Amino acid sequence: MAESKVNSRSTKFIKDFGIYAIGVLGSKLITFLMVPLYTYFIEKPSDYGYYDLCLQVCLLLIPVVTLQLRDGAYRFLLVTDDETTKSRIISSSMNMLFISIILTILIAFIVSYFKDIPYLSYTVALLIMMSLCEVSLQIVRGLGNNKTFVTANLIATFSIGVLSIVFVAFLSMGIKGVFLANIIARVITLIYSELKIRFLRYYSFNINFQKTGKELLKYALPLIPVAICWWLTSSANRFFIKYYLGWEITGIYAAAVRLTSLLHTIGIIFYQTWQENAIQQYKSKDRDTFFSKVFNSYAAILTYLLIFYVFGLKFIFPWIVSSKYQAGMEYLYGMGLSMLFFTLTTYFDLGYQCAKETHRAVKSIILTAVLCLILNFFLVQLIGIYGIILSSILSYLFLLFYRYFDTKKYFKLSLKKELLVHISLLISAGIVYSINLPLWADALFIMVVAVAFFNTISVNQLIKSLTKNKKRPTTLT
Repeated sequence: MAESKVNSRSTKFIKDFGIYAIGVLGSKLITFLMVPLYTYFIEKPSDYGYYDLCLQVCLLLIPVVTLQLRDGAYRFLLVTDDETTKSRIISSSMNMLFISIILTILIAFIVSYFKDIPYLSYTVALLIMMSLCEVSLQIVRGLGNNKTFVTANLIATFSIGVLSIVFVAFLSMGIKGVFLANIIARVITLIYSELKIRFLRYYSFNINFQKTGKELLKYALPLIPVAICWWLTSSANRFFIKYYLGWEITGIYAAAVRLTSLLHTIGIIFYQTWQENAIQQYKSKDRDTFFSKVFNSYAAILTYLLIFYVFGLKFIFPWIVSSKYQAGMEYLYGMGLSMLFFTLTTYFDLGYQCAKETHRAVKSIILTAVLCLILNFFLVQLIGIYGIILSSILSYLFLLFYRYFDTKKYFKLSLKKELLVHISLLISAGIVYSINLPLWADALFIMVVAVAFFNTISVNQLIKSLTKNKKRPTTLT
């Protein structure tokens, strides 16, 4: 019986990993392919920089507009099989979301009356559609339809790609076309999700949702400041770049960031897939050994992915972006390093989740956000765009060490000596990348890294760490 449960868990893990990998990597691939399109057909980096800033404002406001009901609806739906309860959760979430959207439109109308902001109506429309998609797709996921959730995200990204080609390349609509592509794509996604799941059958405007609504808000509202702090840490730097360095550098930086998001993508896939497994194994006798194996393998694989990926981008960068965006190649390694540390910090979130003490995560992210803003303010004035990149690296390093020590009360990691090899390769890669060496020298360095990879880590070790241990219990704690 125990063996059967282990095999079932292994099969589920691999299946879920495959589902999320297809969805997330497919979406990121299309996003990656959009960068050459935008940089060639949006000739002014300043225009692309303005769109990226509008997008970042939307990402900042989504937690406020949605009231973080995307997390609340998913969490509550995940633990209920009662149809009436599902109806109350969905109706409460959507009714509160509709009220919030109406207030958002009224505020935008008042703002437009006093100040003429370019593309304000497009930005508000994008914010509303993104908010509707965020909540609706988490409802789909909460109802147990992971495949539909992943497919809907793929449809959204594919639609953005096709519509961008039409509006930006053929109709030459510039960033207005980018806005329209993103807005219409989300309309298509909502229509697909409803046709596939019919989750609106649970919706009722007149339902008495007072009690359910209060419970949802009690769970969701505390997550708003956390989401805002994450945004401040990862995206507020655009405003410092715009203010001190101008729109053109903002556009170049935005294009480069999109090319270095692969590590973040890998982190999302890993996090979503093994999160449940970690919670299941939290009270096992060999928990610390299990968690240590996973972290060592995870850190090593991310390290090598960073080196291979950014050096690969260095080879192809001149061919995939317009000449006006070429300066962004100098930022790739630093950005990738920042993404690496960010991805590693999310691993330690599991300590708070396993112990059901998520409130302890708030202090660290607030401190990190404040540190990042202070560093951005001073360093951008001293060393320009490199100050922004250095601020991100130092802030995520601070968060990584803080959470490493803070979560020792939940689990204790044993770091392998081989990690010194990985750290040495990271430092060496940074030096090699920053020096203007011929491509053959870069290729030689990559060969050395490849040899080190196969000598120090087996990729299969990660999967085995997650799926093979018959002594671990399989019941939730």
